[in-house]
Amino acid sequence: MGFVKAQKTRAYFKRFQVPFKRRIEGKTDYRARIRLTNQDKNKYNTPKYRYVVRISNKDITAQIVSATITGDMVLASAYSHELPCYGLEVGLTNYAAAYCTGLLLGRRVLKMLEMDDEYQGNVEATGEDFSVEPTDTRRPFRALLDVGLIRTTTGNRVFGALKGALDAGLDIPHSDKRFAGFSKDSKQLDAEVHRKYIYGGHVASYMRTLMEDEPEKYQSHFSEYIKRGIEADNIESLYKKVHAAIRADPSAKKSEKAPPKQHKRFNLKKLTYEERKAKLIERLQALNNAAAGADSEDED
Repeated sequence: MGFVKAQKTRAYFKRFQVPFKRRIEGKTDYRARIRLTNQDKNKYNTPKYRYVVRISNKDITAQIVSATITGDMVLASAYSHELPCYGLEVGLTNYAAAYCTGLLLGRRVLKMLEMDDEYQGNVEATGEDFSVEPTDTRRPFRALLDVGLIRTTTGNRVFGALKGALDAGLDIPHSDKRFAGFSKDSKQLDAEVHRKYIYGGHVASYMRTLMEDEPEKYQSHFSEYIKRGIEADNIESLYKKVHAAIRADPSAKKSEKAPPKQHKRFNLKKLTYEERKAKLIERLQALNNAAAGADSEDED
C-alpha cells in the first residue's frame, strides 16, 4: 500500500484541544496526578495530602502538598540544604541525606500539628520496614507518595526520603519492594543493607576503596570530607547525631539577611513655592544686571 497523506481538515483544527502547559513541557504526569488528587465528594473540602519528593543536582526537596482549585497549597517543606544546621555539611544529595530530609519534614509537620509527642515514629533506624500505628486519640497524618517523573527503581533516593518520613511518624501507604536492600530473588528486604544506606555505609565503603586503589582521586573526590575531618569510620556516628538533632528541633529556621545597603541619592530637592519664587527673582536680577553691563560697554 502506498503512502497516504493524512488530511487534517478544518473540523480537525476547530476541535483540536491543546494539552496542558506542563504536559507539553514534560513536567507533569497528569495520569498519576489525577489519581493522587481526586477526593471523594462525601469528604467535601477535606484536603488530600501528597508527600512530594524532588531531587536536583544539588538539593533534595520534600513537601506536603494539597491540591485546590486555585493551585497546589504547601503545608510544610524541607530541603537538604537545611541539613548543615543539624551537623551534616557534605553529601547533601545521597541516600542518607534523602532519609534525613524526609525525617526532617515528617517531624516538622507533626510538630506543626502538635502531634509530635503522640507519634514518635521509629526513633532508631534499623533498616526494617516501619508503619505507624494509630493511637486512641488522633489518627496519624496521612499522605500519598508523589514521585513525579522519576524511574521508581529499587534503591532510588526518593525511597530514602520515604523511609525517613515513615520513621518520623507519617502514615504513607507503601511497599518495601523499592527500598535499598530488597532482593528480587528472595522477595525480601535485607534490613542490614538498608540500614547501611541510611547511615551512609555505601559512601564509607567507597571512601575506603578509593583510598586504597586511587589515593589521588580520593583526595579530589572527597576533598570536602577531608577538609571537615570526616573519615569512613565516623560517618555512621555523624548521621546518628544528625538524626538526634533533627528530632530535638525540626522547626524551620529563618535565615538572617543583612539589612539593605544605604545608597547615595542624587535626586534634586523639591523646592517650595516661596523658594521657586525667590530663585526666579534672583535669575531675573542676574539677567537684568548682565543686560545693564552690556549696555554700558556699548556706550563706552
